[in-house]
Order: sequence, then C-alpha cells, then structure tokens
Amino acid sequence: MGELKLMKGNEALAEAMIRVGCDGYFGYPITPQSEVIEYLSREATPRTGMVILQAESEVASINMIYGAAGAGRRVATTSSSPGISLMQEGLSYIAGAELPCLVVNVVRGGPGLGTIQPSQSDYFQATKGGGHGDYHLIVLAPYNVQEMVDFVKLGFELAEKYRNPVMILADGAMGQMMEKVVLFDQQPRKTEFPEWATTGKPKDKPHRVVTSLFIEPEVMEQVNLRLQAKYREIEQKEVMFQTIDTEDADYIFTGFGLGARIAMKAMEIARSKGIKVGLIRPITVYPFPYSIYKEIAPKIKGILDIELNAGQMIEDVRLAVEGKVPVEFFGRMGGMIPDPESVVEHFEKVFLGGK
Repeated sequence: MGELKLMKGNEALAEAMIRVGCDGYFGYPITPQSEVIEYLSREATPRTGMVILQAESEVASINMIYGAAGAGRRVATTSSSPGISLMQEGLSYIAGAELPCLVVNVVRGGPGLGTIQPSQSDYFQATKGGGHGDYHLIVLAPYNVQEMVDFVKLGFELAEKYRNPVMILADGAMGQMMEKVVLFDQQPRKTEFPEWATTGKPKDKPHRVVTSLFIEPEVMEQVNLRLQAKYREIEQKEVMFQTIDTEDADYIFTGFGLGARIAMKAMEIARSKGIKVGLIRPITVYPFPYSIYKEIAPKIKGILDIELNAGQMIEDVRLAVEGKVPVEFFGRMGGMIPDPESVVEHFEKVFLGGK
C-alpha cells in the first residue's frame, strides 16, 4: 500500500506527476490551478531532476510540450479553461503528430474570462476536439482527489500506449478540495526512449521525423484513416464507467466528475424516499460509455443528467439511448454548484409530476 496523506487536489495532482517519473512540466499559472506549478517548483527538481518551467503563455507551454514529447520525454501541462482554449492549435498538432503527453484542465466558469469558480462547461471542447481537424484526446473525468492522483498514472499509460494526448478533465472544486489520498510509490524517470523519438540520428538508421504536416491530400487522407482506426480501437478497449444500484432501478441519475458526486448523494436521498434510483458515472468521457446507457434504456422510466453547465454531456446520453427513454437535465452555470436536494426536487417535478 502506498503513502496515505491529506492533500488538496491540485497539490495531489502535482505530487502524482513527480511520482510517475515525469521528465518535465511546462505551464502558466491561472486560477484555480496555480498550486500545481507552485508545488512542482518547490518539490520536483530536488527530488527527481524533473524540469519545471513557467512559460510566457499557454501558447508557449503547449508548444514546449510538443517539442519535449517529440523527443520521447514524459511531459505534462495544466491550465484552466481560457488557458486550455489557447492550447487548442498545439493540441491538434500534437494529436496529428501522434505524440503522448498529459494535459489537465481544472475547469472554471465561462464563457470569456468568466469566474474562478468551478464549472463543467468545457466538456464539448474536451470530447469533441476543441482544435481543428479530425482528432480526439482521451479524456478522463475524476470525481475525487484520489482519482486526480490515479489518473496521472493511468493518463501517461494510455498516452504512451496509443501515442495520443490524454486530458484529465477536472474542475475548480476538485482542484481546491482536500481529501485523503493514497499515493503510489515513486517511479524512476525513463532512461530509454521510443524508436520514433527525435533524439538524434544514428549513422546506420533513417531520419526520425515528427510532424503533422502532410501536403499531399492522398497522404493526409491515409494519416487520417490511421488516426481514425486508432480512435476506434480506443473506443473498443478503453471505455470506463461506474454503476451504482442500477440492477433494480426505475430511474437513473447520471453525471461526470463533481456532477456525479452530487448525483450520488441525490440518489441516496431519492432511495430514502422509496424511489428506486441508480447511477451511471462515465469515467472516460472520451471514449464515452454509450453501450451501458443503450443497455439500460429499455429497463427504466427515465434518466436525469446532472452537470455544472447548460447541458453538454446530455447530448451523448441522448444519442446513447436512441430515444427509448426520456432524458432530462438539471444543471447550474457560471460557477454555481447544485445541491442534492434541488436535484431530487427537480427529478420529482419532471418525472413524478411534483409528487
């Protein structure tokens, strides 16, 4: 068993980056995730030799990630919503060049500069490809601080397995809350690098080129076909979700991240009132667990989707159930967090006629 500590989400995330043997972090401070670079600046280099650099902007930091990942290094960056928007061109380049890296979005309310309060309004950006071109990030949605830690390790494993950027989609509350976590043991930094890495050309081997530029349309189409085949493989093999009390459920609450935490408590309240409610929590929001919703749809009377936005994941839930069951929405925006009691009240209103 690893080390047990009480930690703030952002600092636990940073500690996990150190322990996973990360080679470098390039980022720019923005609330509510600035503790990440502060913690790393204090702790990382003396312990492992990890390179920590505050770039002049998020545009610079994502391009530093591109370069270091191209050299086969295990690298990460973190930001919050406006900063992630600035990274979108770079993320598209990284996906097109098929490079592994970890990106963390500790989401704040928007649009625009918005607020520093927690939100889930970047779901579309994260899961539908926020930059240009046909590409996907693998997107993990933690619902507690322990998963913030665990998903750093998992994120790098998936990134390197598929040569694809991975995003941890958290939120301001997850970054700021303190919980007990079990930290995994320190892993050594890698000393061997993949054969595609641009670490210098031996005399007896061909040039190593990392690029997302393919001028000839026939070549660009083949690159896209290869990428799409990879995404189909990810969709087949890497879907993760959690279900609670779905076996006898008449209704389902669903949400990701902080929305799922609220939904869990709301489910308990509903059960205490004799209403059979279960929960589905997507852990990967790309790939999205369409099959579990499709499977359960004929067996239930309705689904209530709970998010901290205007309704984004609900589109995937509705696609999944194929019109076989009503799907309703309850959410708050701009940094407001719904309480479980209001979720149950809304559920009773839309599904039980206010009874």
